[in-house]
Order: sequence, then structure tokens, then C-alpha cells
Amino acid sequence: MIPFSPPRIDQRVIDEVAAALTSGWITTGPRTKLFEKQLTAYCGNKTTVAVSSWTAGMELLLRWWGIGPGDEVIIPAITYCASANVVIHTGAKPVMVDINPDDFNISLAAIRKAVTSRTKAIMPVDIAGFPCDYDGIYEIVNDPEIKKLFQPNSEYQEKLGRILVAADAAHSFGATYNGKRSGSLADVSAFSFHAVKNLTTAEGGTMTINLPDDFDHEEIYKELCIKILHGQSKDALAKAQKGNWRYDVAEPGFKCNMTDLQAAIGLVELDRFQENLDRRKAICLAYNEGLKGESWAILPKMKDEKRETCYHLYQLRIAGASEAQRDAIMQAIFDQDVSVNVHFQPLPILTAYKKMGYNMSDYPEAWDKYSNEITLPVYFDLTDEQVQTVLHAVKTAVKQVLG
Repeated sequence: MIPFSPPRIDQRVIDEVAAALTSGWITTGPRTKLFEKQLTAYCGNKTTVAVSSWTAGMELLLRWWGIGPGDEVIIPAITYCASANVVIHTGAKPVMVDINPDDFNISLAAIRKAVTSRTKAIMPVDIAGFPCDYDGIYEIVNDPEIKKLFQPNSEYQEKLGRILVAADAAHSFGATYNGKRSGSLADVSAFSFHAVKNLTTAEGGTMTINLPDDFDHEEIYKELCIKILHGQSKDALAKAQKGNWRYDVAEPGFKCNMTDLQAAIGLVELDRFQENLDRRKAICLAYNEGLKGESWAILPKMKDEKRETCYHLYQLRIAGASEAQRDAIMQAIFDQDVSVNVHFQPLPILTAYKKMGYNMSDYPEAWDKYSNEITLPVYFDLTDEQVQTVLHAVKTAVKQVLG
């Protein structure tokens, strides 16, 4: 079976994790701090806090920003459930909107229509690693009429004076927009370094901050580091200094710090990230080449004049296929020992959100994209021969189901 997206774990990673294990630091320590600095340098943002997951990072960012009951956060209808869940956990309401006709990203027109006086943040999701239209999103949040609607309820919100752009960059590490890398495209972003991502720390993520220059990013870093460790004023690394054991608890915080074992993997991954990115791009271009002659193949958008994906996922669509036919095609591919997936089931078809009153009929573009989408394997160790095996399996399956 060709797997869908295994991580790249080789001797170099094993050696670095072993070095961390024997270093005396296995929780948050020098490797985590180095990883944060290197991520900031790579992405070009102002500061970075490493955390235990995307979910923990984004929820903490929303809470830190003062988002809570009575507030609204605009998200796309197609995304992983975490995007909605973190909003719900703060007590705020996720306002789901439709996506674009020509890609899987959030619709600017739908965002504008959904803004109310309760809107505190927009969460664009860079599906498959292809950046959203951030210029267009900033045009909306900076529109004088939209800014008139904005009602701040925290000191930071008042200072910014507009809706926060909080990017769900779980897929887009390494992607570019107007020559800038993901992580520097929004006010705040959260990355995921889960096992299937194009940069992994097994589990893990970041809070990536890039607010306007009049915000004190050094103080923000210190504040967020306290929040991720139960509100404790010193982490273990600081307390390890001779005679520095005493600490305070400034607030009842959270527990979502990254460990040095995770950061050890991340440091290796980051050092060779371009190599990983180049291989993923080569695989995606090979899929394009192999499928471009098929009348039923709708190839994914991966690059335009402003942006380029990080080739995290390859989202193939089967023109004219119904949801049932797509499912049958997937099963026929699985039967040929090739793993595929779907990204994602729209949130309104899932039980939790249906119970909250979301209705799939309100999101026709999301349904149209989902119902005939199949995600093909993309990972560093996928060989050229296996790419051809995947292509053969897909073509055979489509012919078998659609004729």
C-alpha cells in the first residue's frame, strides 16, 4: 500500500532526538527557543511562540486578543473542524461563509457580506498550502465603513482599531504571497507541525505574531510564554539558573508548551525544508503532467501572479462526478493499494455543526468542491515510480466508475 502522507523520519532526525534525550532538556528548553528564532527568521514575522498544537495556539491567540461570548469570527465552510472548534471554545460564534469558484479559499464577497458589529476576527484558511487573498482581506478590514462597525472590547482590539486577521496557516508553511512567506501575511497566524504536515515536530505548532509596528512584540512574546505555562512567570529553563527557583503565577493560564524533543525534529526539518519543498513540488507537477490530458481532471490551483503554494496537498477534482461516484472512485483507488483522502468534509455536513443550525445549502461552492475532490499522496519519500502507480490507479478507477 502506498501510504497517504508519512513523515520523513531518517537517521538524522533520530540522532537529533537522541541528542535531545541525553542533553538534560526534554521539555521546553534551548532547542525550543532556537526553533522559535529560526522560524521567525524564515517566515519574516516579528515573533513566534512554539506550542503543543495548532489548536492550542489558535485558541490561545483568540483568547489573548479578548475574543469571547457575544463575538463572531468569520471562517470558511470548508476547513478542518479545529478552525471552528477553537472559536466555539472561546464562547464566540463561528460565522461560516462560502469559498471561491476557482479555488478552495474563503470568498472575499462572502466575508464582506458576513461582517457585523460583533465581528472581531477573520480566519482565512490556506487550504492545501495555497495562500488566501490577503490583499483583498486587508482591503475589507481597512474599509472605513467596515471600521465604523468595529466595536473593540479589549485594549489590544482598541489599539488595532479594526477586525483582526488571524490566519489558519496549518497547511501553508513555506508558501509565498507577494514575495512574503506565510507567517508574515496576517496579523497573527497559527502553523501546524502535525505528523502529516510538510514540516513536522510529530505534534506541535506555533503562535506567529506580525502585528503593526506600534505593538511591542517583545512584550507580547513574554506575555504569551506565560500564558502557555499555566500563567507561571518563569519556565524550567529560566528556573534552572542558580538560585532562580522562585516564580509567580500571574493568571490561571494554559498548558500547551512545545518540548525540546519536538523542537529537535523541527530543527532538522527546517534546516532541510527547501529540499522537502522541492520534492513535493516535483511530485505535484508530475501529477499535473500525468493528468493534463484527461477531460475529467480539474487540476488544483498552485500558483498565480501573487502567490505560490507550499505543495502540502494535491487536490484533484473529478469533473461531473457526484459525491457517491467520487466515493466509488476512491474505493477503487484503495483497491489498487494506493491511499487517498478528501480535504475537507464541509463543516455544515458534520453532526456537531448541523446541530448548531448550519445548513449545507447555504454554501454551494463548498459543496461543489467537496463532492468531487480527491487528495493524492504527496510526501518526500514518494518515488517517481510510485507517482506513476498513483496516476495509473486514479485513471483506472475513474474509467471503472464513470466509463
